[in-house]
Amino acid sequence: MSDSTPAPGEPTPEDRRSIELTRVASNHYRATASSGASIEFGRGEGLMTPVELLLAALAGCSSIDVDTVTSRHTEPTEFTVTASGRKIEEDGANRMGDLHLAFSLAFADDAEGQKAAKLAERLVQLSHDRYCTVSRTIEQGARVTFEV
Repeated sequence: MSDSTPAPGEPTPEDRRSIELTRVASNHYRATASSGASIEFGRGEGLMTPVELLLAALAGCSSIDVDTVTSRHTEPTEFTVTASGRKIEEDGANRMGDLHLAFSLAFADDAEGQKAAKLAERLVQLSHDRYCTVSRTIEQGARVTFEV
């Protein structure tokens, strides 16, 4: 194996994900992805908080997994996911706990819709167990490092 080829299971440069955060105003920020997509958030009127973004990431990750497969059969007539959790303060430190996703899905009452509906529960479970990077990271934990 050459020096530039990572060993099996070792991270490659393509595995790295990042965003750039820019301050727009006091308590107002813009996160921009390498694709150029951006979202503004913070504290204030019309802005999601970072915790709400975490919940959105959790719901969005599993939603993409479920939607990708079910929409191969038919378009949903309803696709709503509610992500919730409880803010916990322990020893002066904050975190979220009791995270929960509630899927409300409906499909047409035809053969393709019934196939999609049958798949939905299994897909939600597979997303949780294997595919959703966000929920798996939250549950398994990840070290956060920083530099200034």
